[in-house]
Amino acid sequence: MASPRALTRGMFRRVLRPGLLAALGLLICFVTAWPYPSALAGSSANEENYQPLSSAVIPIEQQPFYEALVEKAAAWDEVVLDHVVGDSPKATLLNFYAVMSDVALRADLLGFSASTGQAMRREAIDDTNLLFGLAVDALDASGFSESVREDMADEAAIQLKMVLDYVLSNSREPIHIPDQAGMKNRNDSRSNPTASWRIPGTAITLTSDIKGDPENESFYFSASTVSSVRSMYEEIRDVSRVDQPYASPNFYSDFIYTPGFLVPPDWYLSLPLGWRAWLEWPVGDQTLFQIVSAVLLILIYAYISLRLMRLLFKSYQEVGDDENDYESMNRRLFSVDTLAWRRVLIVAPVLPTTYLMEQLVDNVINFTGTPLVVAIYVFYVIWYVSASVLVFFLFEALGRSAAEFMAQIRRNRSPIQLRRITSFVMPASRAVGMLISVVLIYRLLLLLGLPSNTVLAFSAVPGLAIGLGATKLIGNLFAGLSIQTDRPLRVGEFCEVDGKIGFVTKIGLRSMELQTLESRVTIPNSVADEATIVNYSRRGQSVERQPMQGLELRLPIRDPMSPFQLEELIRITKTILESPSFLDQEVELYEPVVSLESLEDGTSQLIVFVMVELHGWKPFLKVREKLLVALEEVLERISLCEIVVGVSYSTTPDQLQLIPQLLKDIVSEDAQLEFEAARLVRISAFSYDYELEIRSLHLVHDAFEDSVHRLNCRILEVLADHQIQIPYPTQTLELQSNPTT
Repeated sequence: MASPRALTRGMFRRVLRPGLLAALGLLICFVTAWPYPSALAGSSANEENYQPLSSAVIPIEQQPFYEALVEKAAAWDEVVLDHVVGDSPKATLLNFYAVMSDVALRADLLGFSASTGQAMRREAIDDTNLLFGLAVDALDASGFSESVREDMADEAAIQLKMVLDYVLSNSREPIHIPDQAGMKNRNDSRSNPTASWRIPGTAITLTSDIKGDPENESFYFSASTVSSVRSMYEEIRDVSRVDQPYASPNFYSDFIYTPGFLVPPDWYLSLPLGWRAWLEWPVGDQTLFQIVSAVLLILIYAYISLRLMRLLFKSYQEVGDDENDYESMNRRLFSVDTLAWRRVLIVAPVLPTTYLMEQLVDNVINFTGTPLVVAIYVFYVIWYVSASVLVFFLFEALGRSAAEFMAQIRRNRSPIQLRRITSFVMPASRAVGMLISVVLIYRLLLLLGLPSNTVLAFSAVPGLAIGLGATKLIGNLFAGLSIQTDRPLRVGEFCEVDGKIGFVTKIGLRSMELQTLESRVTIPNSVADEATIVNYSRRGQSVERQPMQGLELRLPIRDPMSPFQLEELIRITKTILESPSFLDQEVELYEPVVSLESLEDGTSQLIVFVMVELHGWKPFLKVREKLLVALEEVLERISLCEIVVGVSYSTTPDQLQLIPQLLKDIVSEDAQLEFEAARLVRISAFSYDYELEIRSLHLVHDAFEDSVHRLNCRILEVLADHQIQIPYPTQTLELQSNPTT
């Protein structure tokens, strides 16, 4: 038993086509001359022996090519896997016309109802699409931009079929389509052989001269024909419909006014005819259904895109912490790769969503013409721009994950070590991502129809700009490589570069960043490479140990000090700095150095230098403040380590001899104080002055002041017990009389 597809073709050949031929024969008897529209007419300068023979229209059945057309149509009824493109204009033109007529008939029958079995209907639709694809292959669509080439070629094929219906049915002269031998004879008689042939009186040209394929010998509808076929169709679209066996009067309107591709989807065919009449209400070259559906899809797409953009912007707000707060930065450092991958996941859905939207608008809603071109251009721009952003984010995420992986391999997950590895890996990752992004943008320009020469010229503009500024750029790049190689400074170290003091937060290929106390300074690598770099950090001998920052303090000694006090100043300062409880164990001080320096004005200053393991201004200033306070307390303590005790002139010699021992006994009563000496150092105007020198073992300044308080009170008590008086300051006033008064 024959298949439904074969029965359909047989019924068309035996019943429909002969009936149409008979009706057309009666109609032709009354047909008069029919002028060609202007868009179809072509220059006859290249046509030989073209002379109008009659003013009457020649029916297609009386054209010389008709028998060959019937044979081609019969052959295509049996086979759907042949080639439409032939080795001559005749083969290509007749194959194309016969196949498109068959496709139009199949699409019309399949689009009438969806009652056929699903399997057989799917097979029939696939065969129809296959035939249509073979016919479209006969068009040189290189005149369209690559992004819309396939869709515009589909429309051009149907429009060309409609134009051929008109041309082949309204010719006033016989149309002799040359075969391979005919083309050879025509070229033999020409002084300038040509690989093209044009239908007489039209601009429809078939050629074997295909751009980019010099070895081609098959004939295609030329690129100029395909590009201008819309204007040809616009000229004849309102002309009365053509009645002949191979005409397809409703082919293009059925194609543009229904959803789907050649055949409307089953769900659409199942709708009541009244509903479909409303849905197919024309709005320009689109329908009410297409416009409303497109608006709804665009609104959904815009909502999804805005939500994703909001999430992307929010991911950048999460890193907006205070850059001086190194503690928070270090806490976030090992989560930055997670944030980078989150950005990748945020941008990634844009690509499939945009592709899905393009497919829905193109193949489901079936936008056509200029609206389709605009929609595809917009979707291509969005897709490729999003792909460029995605590639950049992807390589950034890969770089950060690679940096963390390398830190784990080195068994050092400290934040500062990760920052250093990142400074090596990230510039290369970002450079690769940016390079691929640029390639995608150039690919987009080609898809939008820009000629390759124009794209190359466009790429030469930034190349010229880079060339003009290459001196500084290349200088910075090589200086960056020099810094990364010689490593005079590293990320996290405390340095002075070009007069700026701060922590190094980033070393890139072009510049480095220095976080000063008040701002973040970007210094070109070439400037840093030539400047004097003072590195206050000391690097550890092993990878595990973090670099330490040098902290230097200089305090002026405002009051003169005795040698004993200077010795005590150095001793107490070292004791405090080496104490484990100093700074509440927040930061450990390494290798403290205490020294004195004499200045030109005769005064002295205390110099303290320690190494601390910290990164960032906040902990640096905190340690510095505590050191300053502690050193001021030491200076005050030193001023109290020498106590002057004055006794009156009435004190007996025995009592004077006893006073040093009394003072020694009083000092020994406090375990945190040590007696150094007690001497009668001067005889002042109203007292004998003893100088008591004591050493303090206190670590807390308040405890030392309490000891001094008890010591003074005890001295007063002991002196009172031994009837040793502390004199009041005395002053002698001499009065003289004036003899004149």
